[in-house]
Amino acid sequence: MAQIDDLPPLREVIAAHGLDAKKSLGQNFLLDLNLTSRIARTAGDLTGHTVLEIGPGPGGLTRALLANGARKVVAIEKDTRCLAALAEIAAHYPGRLEVIEGDALDIDPVAATGGGPVKIAANLPYNVGTQLLLNWITVADWPPFWSSLTLMFQKEVGSRIVAKQGDKAYGRLGVLAGWRSHAAMAFDLSPKAFTPPPKVTSTVVHVTPRQAPAPCDLAALEKVTAAAFGQRRKMLRSSLKTLGGDTEALLGKADIKPTARAEEIDVDGFVRLANTYSATV
Repeated sequence: MAQIDDLPPLREVIAAHGLDAKKSLGQNFLLDLNLTSRIARTAGDLTGHTVLEIGPGPGGLTRALLANGARKVVAIEKDTRCLAALAEIAAHYPGRLEVIEGDALDIDPVAATGGGPVKIAANLPYNVGTQLLLNWITVADWPPFWSSLTLMFQKEVGSRIVAKQGDKAYGRLGVLAGWRSHAAMAFDLSPKAFTPPPKVTSTVVHVTPRQAPAPCDLAALEKVTAAAFGQRRKMLRSSLKTLGGDTEALLGKADIKPTARAEEIDVDGFVRLANTYSATV
């Protein structure tokens, strides 16, 4: 195992602080510092950046981010049991780690990071990971406050994020991510890498923002993709009936065949459809 600093091994930290992973918090701790360092390297050059981390737990990734040159890490942790362990890391890296106790879904990430170059890197809790990603890629101001996202998900979720037109995993999440960002899976992690081992393989996804995505009404895009993929086996002229109005006319104005199915429509097609729909309601 890599020796990245003079702090105790993570297993000792967990034992000393009684940090058994809680299923209710979606916790699966990654203890191999070789792997946490690999995640930190996947985030790119951290020099001069503030890194926002969600759910640091005992601080394995936190330590890797700091050791790999992050100017500052802002870590949001809901589990109060982890705060003492994180305080030990803060003492080892004076002035470079700020720990915020709370739920990341309730905390303004812009206010938390204080502006400036921000990267987000996290072994996201499985139960809130998708929602956090959606929050970050649908912020009102674009380009966003972050320059990259390096995030761990269940591999099934990661596949949906990076999926393109025609892929089996292509759906609403792939459209929203593809509209505003470039996303790619970096590497997989075996369940054996975690304590406790999850039942699924995990994957690290790296996301960078598109600087000038096509203008689109977000609410309309979410609505048309929900309708289209909610009945993905049906032709769009049928699946979009939940939107009301003349479905075939709507598709015609968007230059989309009424007989097409959702997985056949690329991101640009869904953007046209959303904008056409928005103009009719």
